[in-house]
Amino acid sequence: MTQTSAEPSGTPEPDAASGPAGTGRQSTPLRSVGEAFLRWREASIIAVAVVLVVYFQATTGIFLTEDNLVNVSQYVAATAIIAVGQVLLLVSGEIDLSVGHVYTLAPFLMHYAVDFYSIPVIPAIILALLLSGCVGLVNGLITVKLRVPSFVTTLGMLFIISGITLTTSHAYPVPIPEAATGVQPWLGAAGWSEITWAVLIVAFFHVVLTRTRWGLHTVAVGGNLLGAREAGIKVGRVKIDNFMICSTLGGFAGIIEAFRIDSIDPTAGGETIMFAAVAAAVIGGTALAGGSGTIIGALLGAIVLGVLRDGFNLIGIDAYTFDLIIGAAILIAMISNVYLAGLRRAGRT
Repeated sequence: MTQTSAEPSGTPEPDAASGPAGTGRQSTPLRSVGEAFLRWREASIIAVAVVLVVYFQATTGIFLTEDNLVNVSQYVAATAIIAVGQVLLLVSGEIDLSVGHVYTLAPFLMHYAVDFYSIPVIPAIILALLLSGCVGLVNGLITVKLRVPSFVTTLGMLFIISGITLTTSHAYPVPIPEAATGVQPWLGAAGWSEITWAVLIVAFFHVVLTRTRWGLHTVAVGGNLLGAREAGIKVGRVKIDNFMICSTLGGFAGIIEAFRIDSIDPTAGGETIMFAAVAAAVIGGTALAGGSGTIIGALLGAIVLGVLRDGFNLIGIDAYTFDLIIGAAILIAMISNVYLAGLRRAGRT
């Protein structure tokens, strides 16, 4: 058998056919794949999602049926779309607590435009999204120009938007405008349309965050504000624009969700959808301190939350226990992310 210069004379080099000595070499490709997977920042959340799917399928036997997967996707879609905006804000060092109420208000804005002012459906939707973006503009200007922490700014805006919605709607739900029935299947009513929009938005903003100058500036602003400013980055503009993107995405998520359920509800969304989006972003690997985040991770985080929600419903977990288990699941996922991040920094994976 061939000798190698790195080994003492007479020591055979193990090959693929050799017994125990060759076992390490045979497992090397598998080990390399495993190490490459663990180096991927979304690895832990993918593992959590797979384990949950396997568990719920084994327990219920119907989790992977098409009807149930459509149910899961419809919950995941709205959460993921809003989570994309939250990731951009969190990476740049800010947060938006009001986006859940923009989600609620935007379908009413479309309804008012169509039913009260006879504006065609598509322009009405665009108008609703523009007004949603204006909410983000106000949040950004107050945060950046007046130096009010975004937590406080958006908390105040949360109550303002909630008050506007409840006052103008008289706290009553309304049906989708009849003029919108033609576009309704494309904007949420068809089984897979909502998740299709979510995936397209995730893919687009993943490229924006990881492959464009804008994404680089967003990361720089959240990671080192002073350094970014000294490097010539327009810090205020980056933050304001990200506030506008987050609010616009919240409005869009609210509109397609209203089309899906065929009703515009003043009690939909709110803090529930907002906290779910933040949880999805953080579970997916976005740092609350800023400077680091992943759009794909936010989608995976939303999937985990959707799988948990649907799976617990299928096995009959009551609402009180559901919150307890969701909280524990979030903590476990976060601990896994922190642990794997530590291993990556130490060079062990």
